Amino acid sequence: MTKETISTTEEKLKKCLEALKKEFGTLRAGRATPSLLDKVLVDYYGTMTPVNQIANVTVPEPRMLMIKPYDKGSLKSIERAIQKSDLGLTPNSDGMAIRLAIPQPTQERRKELVKVVNKKAEECKVSMRNVRRDANEVIKKMEKAKEITEDDRKEAQEKIQKLLDKYIKMVDEARAIKEKEVMEV
Repeated sequence: MTKETISTTEEKLKKCLEALKKEFGTLRAGRATPSLLDKVLVDYYGTMTPVNQIANVTVPEPRMLMIKPYDKGSLKSIERAIQKSDLGLTPNSDGMAIRLAIPQPTQERRKELVKVVNKKAEECKVSMRNVRRDANEVIKKMEKAKEITEDDRKEAQEKIQKLLDKYIKMVDEARAIKEKEVMEV
């Protein structure tokens, strides 16, 4: 019974870490990556659709994204969606494709990005601690219901704490990598 709780806890911690890494991927650090457009939704025939589902997004140069819509009629909609997004990029259209030039970030912008990276990492850690708290509550309820002994509860809580420590270390590593990436660009 406690093994199920521990494996469920590990799955939830994994999901928190994956969400953080995905979030880091959408941060504009001066390099062009297709994941920059993951949060940009386009009004495609009345349906809000992610850019990568209605267009081919490529990186022809380190500081350039090229967006080729599958349907040429959606070019203007994609352009408008990028302009409205919080990316701060200006799309250049040639009637067939959209080019997005990714400017070199200023030192001030880099410092802001580091703050955002740290904030996202801290939010992830808080989520992970909440997962630990929930798991510990489940284990305490199991002990009260006489499903497990006090020793089993303590052992399970130790395992959950070790899992949390392992995943928090992974969050710190991911944060450090992203910070370095932001400052080096």
